Formats: sequence, structure tokens, C-alpha cells
Amino acid sequence: MSEFINDKVIPPVMGFINTKPMQALKDGLLYSMPLMIVGSVFLLLQQFPISAVGDFLTNVGLYDIFTTTYANTFNIMSLIAAMGIAYTYAKNEGFEGMPAAVISLSVWLMSQPQSVMFNDEAVGSVIDRTWLAGQGMVGALIFGVIVGMIYCWFLKKDITIKMPAGVPQGVANAFTALIPAAVIIVGWTAIVYVVELAAGTTVMELVYSAIQAPLQGLTDNLGGVIAHQFLVTFLWWFGIHGATVVGGVMGGILTANVSDNQAILDSGRELTVANGGHIFTSQLIDQFCTVTGSGLTLGLVVYLCFFAKSEQLKSIGKLGLGPGVFNINEPILFGTPIVLNPMLAVPFILTPVLSGALTYLLIQWGILPMFTGVVVPWTTPPIISGLLVNGWKTMVWQAIVIVGSFFTYFPFIKMYDNQLYKEEQEAAE
Repeated sequence: MSEFINDKVIPPVMGFINTKPMQALKDGLLYSMPLMIVGSVFLLLQQFPISAVGDFLTNVGLYDIFTTTYANTFNIMSLIAAMGIAYTYAKNEGFEGMPAAVISLSVWLMSQPQSVMFNDEAVGSVIDRTWLAGQGMVGALIFGVIVGMIYCWFLKKDITIKMPAGVPQGVANAFTALIPAAVIIVGWTAIVYVVELAAGTTVMELVYSAIQAPLQGLTDNLGGVIAHQFLVTFLWWFGIHGATVVGGVMGGILTANVSDNQAILDSGRELTVANGGHIFTSQLIDQFCTVTGSGLTLGLVVYLCFFAKSEQLKSIGKLGLGPGVFNINEPILFGTPIVLNPMLAVPFILTPVLSGALTYLLIQWGILPMFTGVVVPWTTPPIISGLLVNGWKTMVWQAIVIVGSFFTYFPFIKMYDNQLYKEEQEAAE
């Protein structure tokens, strides 16, 4: 089984993940992360569970200011993604990335509706904020990759305007990008024209209705959560960073789900599935599947630190406890080891799958609230992260999940511990 997966399964998966477009998507999306986290702080202050805080912010005039800050940090994630992906693609190819980013921004803006309805009248010369956040995310992913690929093709073929030696580098870069920019923008103008003529809509709206909305619908279900977490831990068991691999594919969709949920609240509607809300968001993964590290291993670490008999596991437990509190568990994955250890494969894969599935069901049944737009840094310790992201109910459930992880790992790690302890005793004798 191990040979089959290593020889037949892993190579094509890694080949796909290591393609230039996937690398650009994975790394380019990270440019929006700081703004999302900072914007979430202001959103959290606005939605603080103590009403007196909201009243104070309103009375001193900060509530609307915080809204502006949130709208121009968290709610511009797709704009940043469109630039970041094209920038990363060009940088990975060894070229200056900013020209590609600027061209991608232009393409992304050209693809949007160029007017909005106000009092039943079309108002032009505006940027429709509808597409700045989650709804424009898949469009940003596609446009960023396309621009990056075409831009780099021109530079590789040396189809550029070359400036003589001595010209400032900034000027030279601008002229280098001139021919690729002209071709891309002229070509995209033609695409915009054809789409509007043939489909009666914009490129961005076509991408959303034909690709993004179906993808969000297909993945936002219990099966999507189970498949996501199974793949993360399954890949990790072979030593492949499953969270990065699966996140590279699913990150944009889950981020769009977060933004859609917050947009529902911002519109004054109740956040429910009936109103278009999403249960499967990045917070569900971060706070209930990869919390304390992929495989939800804090329960295992507690056993290693306080109940293990073998010296090997005791020492690994002490080494992994501190990082585990901050959701870093590579010392445990490779030191215990969990990677390629058949005795720990079942709990390692099963624990986060159970946690994600149960959390999904509790939200679906209305026992836990749906996730809003609040996100926290992935290194935020558990319990604290649950409280900040979604209130005390989520915090309590997160604590229950972590305690439960001790019991899902217990019979397997105890058996492994006994085996190591026996080997240590035999070696000592």
C-alpha cells in the first residue's frame, strides 16, 4: 500500500501542486492575509459581544470609521489577490513582478460591471465594491494566473522594448512591460466586448455564475469538509504538507465563503443558510481541524507529556507542547513519528475529520452560530481563538474537541508507547 501510494499517487499529486499556476495561487493569496487579519480586528470591535462597547464607538464617532477601515482591508481581498498572484508568477519565473501585478489589476477592473444602480438609475465611472471581496475571488485567481503566464511568455521570448545601458532601472522596467501590457489589455478588451455581446453580461459576472457559485455550492457541505480534512492528514501521513497542498486549491473558495457571510450581515439580513450563508469556511478548518496543528494533535501531546512510559515519547512531548499551543506540530509529526507510522495513522486522520464533521452538523442544527468575517492569525492559541472568532459557544466547543482528541488518540498511542517502552527496557537489559 505504501509503495503504491508513494509510486503512483503522490507523484502526480505533487506534480500538480508544484505547477507554476498552483504555486502562484498558493503564494499570491498570502498577500491578502495581513489585511484580512487586521480588518478582522476592527470588525471584532464593531461586533463586540458587550453592547456598551458598540454604543461607545458610536457615540465617539468611531463606529463608521472602523467600518471604513474594515471595508478597505478585509473587503478588498480579491483585488489584492489579482495583483499578488500575477506578481508571484512573474517573480517565480525570475522577472520583475510589479508590472505583471499592475496589468492584472487593470484586467480585473476591466472585467467588472462599470456602473451600479442607484435609485433605479445606472451610475457610471465607479468601482463596484461587490466584486472587491469574496464574489470576485475566483475571477482574481483566474485573471492573475492568465496575466502572469502571458506576461512571462513575452519576456521569455524577448518580445520587449530594450532600453540602452545607463537608463534608470525603473524606466527600463516600464518599457520592458509595454508590449506585454499592450497585447494583454487589447486582447482583454476584445474578450470583454465578446462576452458582453454574446452573453449580455460582464466577464466577472460570467465567471462568478459559471464557476465560483457552483464551486462554493459543491464544496459547502458535509462531504466537502470530510474530504478536505481527509486529504490534509492523508498527505501529511506521507510527509507532504497537506494543509498547504489542499489550501492551495481550496483557500480562495473558503475565503470567499467568509466574505459572503459577512456581506449578509452587512446587508442587515440574518446569517443563515437560507439567506445564502456558508457553513464551510476557513474558520471551521482553522479552529476545529488544524487547531494545535494538522491532525489536531494537542490531545496526543498531553499523553506524551504526562502519561507516556517510554523516554522517547516523553522527550518528544516536552518538545512539542509549547509549539502545539500555537498550532505548530511538526516536532510531533516527525519526532513521534506520526509520518509513515501505521500505528497512529487512524487517529491522525480520523480526529480532525470527526471534529470538522461534528462542527459542521452543530452549525447546521443551529447549536453553534455560523462564522462571520472575523479571522485571527493561525498561530492564535486554541480557546482564545474560538472566543475571538465566534463567541463563547464556539470557545466551549473548541475546548470539548481538544479534550476529545486525547481520547481518540489514547488507545493507539498507548499501544505504541508500550511497544517503545518494551524496546527501551530490552535495550537497557
